Amino acid sequence: MGELKGKVAVVTGASKGIGAGIAKRFGEAGASVVVNYASSKEGGDKVVAEITKGGGKAIAVKSDVSKAGEVKKLFEETKRAFGKLDVLVNNAGVFRFAPLDQVTEDEFHREFNINVLGTLLATKEALNHFNGSGSVINLSSVVSKSPIPNSSVYSATKGAVDTLTVGLSRELAPRNIRVNVIAPGGVETEGTHEIGVIGSDFEKQIIAQTPLGRMGQPDDIAQVAVFLASDASAWLTGERISASGGFR
Repeated sequence: MGELKGKVAVVTGASKGIGAGIAKRFGEAGASVVVNYASSKEGGDKVVAEITKGGGKAIAVKSDVSKAGEVKKLFEETKRAFGKLDVLVNNAGVFRFAPLDQVTEDEFHREFNINVLGTLLATKEALNHFNGSGSVINLSSVVSKSPIPNSSVYSATKGAVDTLTVGLSRELAPRNIRVNVIAPGGVETEGTHEIGVIGSDFEKQIIAQTPLGRMGQPDDIAQVAVFLASDASAWLTGERISASGGFR
């Protein structure tokens, strides 16, 4: 390991799930990691402890990415702790699957504010801290292109993230800032356990449609993120990588 030695990375929504997996893998790869969380200080501190136990450097910073003032503080803390920024992972996201007749204005705005506005605000603020180059990695989902029933709002947010990725990759390329997006398939996380996916018929359906024959794990996504954060992907920008075990 060591692909990210000397780099500083901010990972939003990193107190659990895919974000935690990415943060820990970044630490193993040599990066100094800022573990962002919105509410779970315990989770953020736990991820930091795991990174530092392995000899890495990390801090946890509380910030709601849907609020510009808090995003600004997140990057100020990053600069204070590590002096620079090389990588931003826009992982923070929320979801709620519900049929159309149960969709509310509040839920619509909650998902779009965190999943889409949060991605924009964090990337916008990161521009003030990248120095000559940078890598932005957004998190989408296979449902951005293949929505499943009851996922209309969440799928729409991820479609927006896909489009933002392409637009920003073209806008920021002259500044040597690359922007790519990872689209996971089914992944076993605290969230999928909490909503009852794991162990359900729905999980069986996902696995049946996944050529590699299993649910993904956070580390499956994290390894792709390491590649996109590293110099090995220096010629990639505006790309959508489907990390889904072949699920379409």
